[in-house]
Amino acid sequence: MKAETLATLNTERAARRPVILITDISDGTQRLVKAADFGADPLHAELEKQLRMGKSAMIESNGKKLFLNVYAPTARLVIIGAVHISQALAPLARSLDYDVTVVDPRTAFASPERFPDVKLIAEWPDEALPGLHIDHYTAFVAVTHDPKIDDPALLHAFEKNCFYIGALGSRKTHAKRGDRLKAQGVSEADFARIKAPIGLNIGAVSPSEIAVSIMAEITAELRMPKTIPAELSKVSNP
Repeated sequence: MKAETLATLNTERAARRPVILITDISDGTQRLVKAADFGADPLHAELEKQLRMGKSAMIESNGKKLFLNVYAPTARLVIIGAVHISQALAPLARSLDYDVTVVDPRTAFASPERFPDVKLIAEWPDEALPGLHIDHYTAFVAVTHDPKIDDPALLHAFEKNCFYIGALGSRKTHAKRGDRLKAQGVSEADFARIKAPIGLNIGAVSPSEIAVSIMAEITAELRMPKTIPAELSKVSNP
């Protein structure tokens, strides 16, 4: 790899911006494509596919064998609310290699005993979130049912363009959430990004089952090229 290519690669990775290194197997020539440039690249469909999957692969294009080496940031999951669902969701996400953080100012809930081996911040979202450097490769889940905690957190998720934003609550609860957020200047487009009621409709009832439905929805948002089919509509939460 040329020194210039390596320097660019390291810069993009440090900034948590995905890139793909394309190597022509026949002669070893290489070129680096930033995610922002995928659309203009002749291999854009293959680049986008492999980035979604997060896997490197060998492809053939115009009679040439090319190796696509994918460098994607580690996906993060920020959970607002140290509740029962979070206790099931955090270890599940960690098993899928997400970098997980739980934020809740209520110290009775946000305790190491309830969340062993998970990064835990017992502060209000306004204080905790700026230091987490949340970005597009972050999934964001708000599950406290407390507007004083969830609403400011959701505003931060909009600002950082998280790839997934979900919030616990029934449709009625979500409608009231919409009134509050829109009164604070949230656009219809941003509000529509919230997955609510949260999780895929798998008939989930228990906190553990709801955690599975949430993680499934996050995975679909990260990996699938299109929106989730209509039949996989949201699960109703209390």
